[in-house]
Amino acid sequence: MHRVVVLVRAGVLPIELGIVHRLFGQARSGEGKSLYDVVTCALVPGEVQTDADFTIAVAHGPQALADADTVIVLSAADDYGPQTGGPLQGPPADAFALIRPGTRIASICTGVFVLAAAGILDGRRATTHWRSAWQLRELYPAIDVEENVLYTDSGDVLTSAGVAAGLDLCLHMIRRDHGAAVANEVARGTVVAPHREGGQAQFISRPVPEPGVSSTANARAWALRHLDRPLSLRELAACDSMSVRTFTRRFREEIGVSPVQWLTQLRVERARQLLEESDLPVDRIATHAGFGTAASLRQHFQTAVGVSPSMYRATFRGA
Repeated sequence: MHRVVVLVRAGVLPIELGIVHRLFGQARSGEGKSLYDVVTCALVPGEVQTDADFTIAVAHGPQALADADTVIVLSAADDYGPQTGGPLQGPPADAFALIRPGTRIASICTGVFVLAAAGILDGRRATTHWRSAWQLRELYPAIDVEENVLYTDSGDVLTSAGVAAGLDLCLHMIRRDHGAAVANEVARGTVVAPHREGGQAQFISRPVPEPGVSSTANARAWALRHLDRPLSLRELAACDSMSVRTFTRRFREEIGVSPVQWLTQLRVERARQLLEESDLPVDRIATHAGFGTAASLRQHFQTAVGVSPSMYRATFRGA
């Protein structure tokens, strides 16, 4: 069983700890077996103060990191103040030295500063909460900081933006490990969106429409029901009785990406599910996912996932 070890520090945000345990803890195989063993550890076992008016009892010390397949570093209240930078020292450095080479390491929100101080982000893409991105860039110039994305994936090192982006990151890792069907079931059980691409903007101008202001919800619901057919901006705008120009602007304000980008993300996700769960040929999958042609599917799938549809199917089936 894949072991996920969560490192908490004084001032930990309880919601972040809950996200990791809830999402990975819900992941099940087709036979109903747990796919992850999730363990919480601290630099010193015992009571750890949260950023709220209660503590949590942590039974495991840093030695738990030595047995981890994935390590997730959470943020802490002190991270939101001025950072000093510099290399990791003292107990945190000793703890990181216990992590085996090849272990997947991830951070949620400002937990990225621990990864940065450990030197494992040098030369890599990374993100954090948009309010802290400038400090990360200033203190660690060797890191390619992308403050306007939900999460980054560099293979064995992943980072995410603020709290809600931790949901996206955990679902992304579950999807990468076990496929879309498992990740979607976890999302369904948690009642969250099953998939948001890492490149989606983390700061959205209008996540909730102002009272009396029309939203693009009708168009999005309609598009989901008709994903297999060509969808024009004019048709989508008509669902919410808007002009194309107004609809496009309102959509980006609410969702953080353009309607075309959003549709492509959904279609790639539909194709991913069909590659995992069916034996349909690639050209049929292209039709069902709304790409029209196998060539279009291959192009968009390669860009989004990093491998061809056939390679993805072979890799997933062989896992």
